[in-house]
Amino acid sequence: MGKGPAISVFWFRRDLRLNDNAGLYHALKSGNPVLPVFIFDKQILDQLEDKDDARVTFIYQTIEELDKELQKYGSSLLVIYDKPERAWNTLLKDYDIAAVYTNHDYEPYARVRDVEISRLLKDHDIPFNTYKDQVIFEKDEVIKDDGKPYTVYTPYMRRWYQKLTPFYLKAYPNKKYFKNFLETPPFELPILKQIGFEKSNKDFPPIHYEELIADYAEKRNFPAIRGTTHIGLHLRFGTVSIRELARIANTFQEKTWLNELIWREFYMMILYHFPKTADHAFRPEYDRIKWVNNEEHFTAWCNGQTGYPLVDAGMRELNETGYMHNRVRMVIASFLSKDLLIDWRWGERYFARKLLDYEMASNVGGWQWSAGSGTDAAPYFRIFNPDSQLKKFDPELKYIKKWVPEYADFSKYPKPIIDHAFARERCLKAFKEALAK
Repeated sequence: MGKGPAISVFWFRRDLRLNDNAGLYHALKSGNPVLPVFIFDKQILDQLEDKDDARVTFIYQTIEELDKELQKYGSSLLVIYDKPERAWNTLLKDYDIAAVYTNHDYEPYARVRDVEISRLLKDHDIPFNTYKDQVIFEKDEVIKDDGKPYTVYTPYMRRWYQKLTPFYLKAYPNKKYFKNFLETPPFELPILKQIGFEKSNKDFPPIHYEELIADYAEKRNFPAIRGTTHIGLHLRFGTVSIRELARIANTFQEKTWLNELIWREFYMMILYHFPKTADHAFRPEYDRIKWVNNEEHFTAWCNGQTGYPLVDAGMRELNETGYMHNRVRMVIASFLSKDLLIDWRWGERYFARKLLDYEMASNVGGWQWSAGSGTDAAPYFRIFNPDSQLKKFDPELKYIKKWVPEYADFSKYPKPIIDHAFARERCLKAFKEALAK
């Protein structure tokens, strides 16, 4: 064919690391030299509103590091900026590809994309091999006795623990096979501007978690202290192995942090089995709610100008850093969907735009939990009071002083855009009417 020797291709996606990477391990053991490839997907990038989107910068910096690592083994990362199908047509012209390896992706767009690429490769008699890598258990691995998926977290969690054995936490020994990367001179990486983006000035959290796990249950609800690991960004893009995190978390007597990883897998399983929940209520009757959707209120919420200091602090932290504390996320989501009666999908989309650690399954799951429309949802009549939440979780106002300094001067801080007692009654009425139909 004039394309050189037959090779295997490993397609990096949400697994941006060389070690303990399931699909890469199988590619390296395939018997053919392995060409590592990353595709900056135009279909995803063209939908991003902010041209300094910090996640694109994080991906870019990560693939630069990956390429440096690969060059130590005489290889290089081929980075393509295009729609996936066109990118693969180019690869098929340039290389004699014996097989393609990658890891599963469970989001609706990714599943459609992978079916299309699988068909394209099948037309060339090339197998498309995909593997479980970003979760401990996926799809139908944790299900009820009748074969149906769980729709409530606690029994899912119990079955998850029952199924767990050391086998599932074992790392793939990739390093032993690094000699099997395709030897190639360094490829030229496209610069950020070539893919339509600018470098973000946001800081990215390091992979740092072990000592935080020990005190996690005690400290996790207080946004003013560093009681959480900020590992979500690294989980989202696979710069850390889920097997490593779960293995270490499982050694602690207190399982609160591991339970959070199980929540993530629960929501991924839900999205896989019920893909409509990406933009429809899991409980269909909740799509009958007559939302108020006041755009001025939504703008005030987005900008952290609601007159509720805990809500405003959280939104300002999100806008500036791309991060928001989990307890604050729940308060803020409840405030938007219940106090303001704004469709939870508006908030979900805003978080999708701003969160560094955005994962569709967890974000949709969390928003639907807060709105009462999800699987294991908070009952609709449970409505967080942002003022009592502030007293409970930031009693010394340290978090507020950092993000809402004008709160100290009541003449400068905006009055609440809505009265909580009024909003609560309005919400209960709207939800009762929708659910009574």
